[in-house]
Amino acid sequence: MLKLHNLTRVYQTEDVETSALNNVNIEIAQGEFVAIMGPSGCGKSTLLNTIGMLDSPSSGDYIFNGENVAGYSEKQLSVIRKKSIGFIFQNFNLIDELTVAENIELALIYHNIPAAERKAKVEKVMDKVGIAHRAKHLPSQLSGGQQQRVAVARAVVGDQKMILADEPTGNLDSAHGQEVMEMLQALNDEGTTIVMVTHSPAHADYARRTINLFDGHVVAQSVRAAEQTA
Repeated sequence: MLKLHNLTRVYQTEDVETSALNNVNIEIAQGEFVAIMGPSGCGKSTLLNTIGMLDSPSSGDYIFNGENVAGYSEKQLSVIRKKSIGFIFQNFNLIDELTVAENIELALIYHNIPAAERKAKVEKVMDKVGIAHRAKHLPSQLSGGQQQRVAVARAVVGDQKMILADEPTGNLDSAHGQEVMEMLQALNDEGTTIVMVTHSPAHADYARRTINLFDGHVVAQSVRAAEQTA
């Protein structure tokens, strides 16, 4: 599904040049569940943002579904992003003034989908993540686990083929964190590609493959045996 080849990301100010990613080479197939791990400041979020086309590489190639998008304009990247990629964040990023259903529907409005079709898709995905009974509630009326369920629903309501999750359980207790991981596992079982940044070895165990970063370099990759992830 995607291939990063000698990908580098450098941030530069007047006085300081910082290399967030250094000659990263990664391939991720459609349907994989990949965890990205490493110490704080090692480049995990930069890597995820680059894969999600929220950030552009300074050099190198990014092949996404056969297209080298490394030099694409923001407008071109936005079209691909909306069609193919869903995002789940640690802080949920829900809009406080909108209900659960409205937060989820917002992703479809950007796709110019007719109202009746939007309603059907929202109802279906709310049922899927177990949040339909909270459709008319505001985010402030939900627990952290419920808010993250809404965020998961928003990420997949447009039938995106890849979900990028940045510490999706970081603000949750262990029980709610496990619920979110089980939802991601279920989505992956249905064929959705999952790429997740996590500090938790237990949550990384849900993934089929783990990529370890250190100082912007890929220093290790490990693949779990099928019986361990079954």
